[in-house]
Amino acid sequence: MSDEAIIEELRQIKKLLEPKPPAPLPPPPKNILMEFKNFLKTYKVMGLAVAFIMAIYLGGLVNALVQAFFIPLIGLLIPSLGDLANPETQPVFMGQTFAVGVFLNALITFIIVAFVIFLLVKLTKRFGID
Repeated sequence: MSDEAIIEELRQIKKLLEPKPPAPLPPPPKNILMEFKNFLKTYKVMGLAVAFIMAIYLGGLVNALVQAFFIPLIGLLIPSLGDLANPETQPVFMGQTFAVGVFLNALITFIIVAFVIFLLVKLTKRFGID
């Protein structure tokens, strides 16, 4: 192989290794409606709205579960706390009523909702839906 052929081959390799210019950006939307549609697509606003609404109803469902099942169960297991669902039977200390049932309800609801969200995030990562 001659020196000219080697140099030409090296030029072709160099040309192939040069970075390509970035692709041009899409033109900006023409009007406010198109810009709004682009915003909705880019930031996946509808998916976020659906997730938010579902989370509200999931919280309500878990709250009802805690009120109907867990709080009476805790009341049965620890009778000294009284009826945790009834604010009138909450523990009184130095004339102050402590709403243990309300706090336990909120705590148990938070733990269950946080665990369900953890499972959903884990599941979506497994399926590659980030």
